[in-house]
Amino acid sequence: MNAFEKFNQLHYQQSPLLIGNIWDVQSAKVFEAAGYAAIGTSSQAVAVANGYEDGEKLPFETLLALAKRVVEVVKIPLTVDMEGGYDRKVKGITQNIDRLHDIGVVGINLEDTVSGKSRDLLPAEKFGALLSEVTNFIAQNNLKIFVNVRTDGFLLGLPNALEETLKRIRIYEEASASGIFAPCITAKEDIKAIVNETKLPLNVMCMPNLPDFRTLGQLGVKRISIGPFLFNRIYSDAEKLADAIRSEQSFRPIFF
Repeated sequence: MNAFEKFNQLHYQQSPLLIGNIWDVQSAKVFEAAGYAAIGTSSQAVAVANGYEDGEKLPFETLLALAKRVVEVVKIPLTVDMEGGYDRKVKGITQNIDRLHDIGVVGINLEDTVSGKSRDLLPAEKFGALLSEVTNFIAQNNLKIFVNVRTDGFLLGLPNALEETLKRIRIYEEASASGIFAPCITAKEDIKAIVNETKLPLNVMCMPNLPDFRTLGQLGVKRISIGPFLFNRIYSDAEKLADAIRSEQSFRPIFF
């Protein structure tokens, strides 16, 4: 079984796949050592770790170089968060996917919002048409890559988030998405409604009120992402330690 086949199969096991979201090579090694079955980049964490804002501000070449090195160093499958694809046209998006595939990446995230001064949902039909062209390219070129499609109704806090998400899932499923990612969804009834709507594996993300993993599995969730939250926590703690060292004029806070 190759890395893609293993990664794809992990979305159809009895318990949900827990993705360790990385920001550098060392974090990838940490998740592998902790027994995670797969890892994925967090766009926000990678951007911030490299001195950029989220929203495709990080150069794609930097993301590509990170992915290449991670694939060289760790043995578990890697999926890459491409945000909107690092291009607004199909040709550019598919070229980027092709380059990631060539270095051994087995999955990508594509989202139906465009980040600028604000984050705006693309019209569902427009994004569905783009997605269909992307997945056709993948099929025609026999690329082995899992296309996890992120839909942002809950992330944006839309008053009709569930209705909008269900509508979009139907379109994205017809466009041959491999999976559906609904970040910021937390209510059990909403999660169950989505699971009942699609045959595609549902991905949810770390949130304060997200049910525990056992409950998520019982609801039918197949993939759980940490997102940027572990990264944020680590650097929040690092900031506190740095301040304590300066304040106490001692390295004691590191050790005690």
